[in-house]
Amino acid sequence: MSRIITKSMIGDFESFLRSDEKSENTIEKYLRDVKSLSEFVGTREISKAVVIEFKSSLVENYEVTSANSMIAAVNAFLRFMGWMDCCIKQFKVQKKAFCSEEKELTKAEYIRLVNTAKEKGNERLNLILQTICGTGIRVSELQFITVEAVRKGEVVVSCKNKTRTVFIVRELQKKLLNYIKDKGITTGCIFITKSGKPMSRCNIWREMKALCEQAGVSPDKVFPHNLRHLFARTFYGIEKDIAKLADILGHSSINTTRIYIITTGAEHKRKMENMRLII
Repeated sequence: MSRIITKSMIGDFESFLRSDEKSENTIEKYLRDVKSLSEFVGTREISKAVVIEFKSSLVENYEVTSANSMIAAVNAFLRFMGWMDCCIKQFKVQKKAFCSEEKELTKAEYIRLVNTAKEKGNERLNLILQTICGTGIRVSELQFITVEAVRKGEVVVSCKNKTRTVFIVRELQKKLLNYIKDKGITTGCIFITKSGKPMSRCNIWREMKALCEQAGVSPDKVFPHNLRHLFARTFYGIEKDIAKLADILGHSSINTTRIYIITTGAEHKRKMENMRLII
């Protein structure tokens, strides 16, 4: 069998990903990364040397974490094709002891974003921010915030072949019930567009970015997933139970959860100074 990547092969890979019940976002990303490999290789046959060439090209255009994510997708495709001998290793990355202060959203900044959304009269965005940050759900899981779930006070989330129950705290439930009543929403997803479709990641991202200047928050910090990180850091700061946090976030591995609770450099430095080891 020829090892030249064809549209048909990529189509078969897409079918495999769907049968494996991968999320739409994962499927889209994997296909995009495999197409990048295909464009790089052209009409050449796939070999270990060619894939290593592709790996080298990634360093010139992507950060290491992004490059490793692309390599994971490419390796999945190579394994699917039975070309295991062509799989490559990811770049080695030393784990950070702390995260960049310029990237992590603080609670004060989150509050400013929520208040700004309210001042701008965007109650839907105001509640989307509070729902993600108050429950720790992924932006793609907002579709499970339904009228029925809000009334019950808990949401059953199905994502990445896992199902978990997420609780809605009383104050958030009260706000969402008022919103449902005001908007006349009687059933199904409550965060919807004018056409009645669930809000997409792009719509939410764009509306969040529009708050930055008025809220005085750096655009680099303002995206939905940072709200999930803030929830994780706040929960861990109270409970100190990483296993429970992993369950709440829907993580299969605690190693993933650890990434969410890394403190900023400033906080890391403060803790070191509090050790009082310099005489």
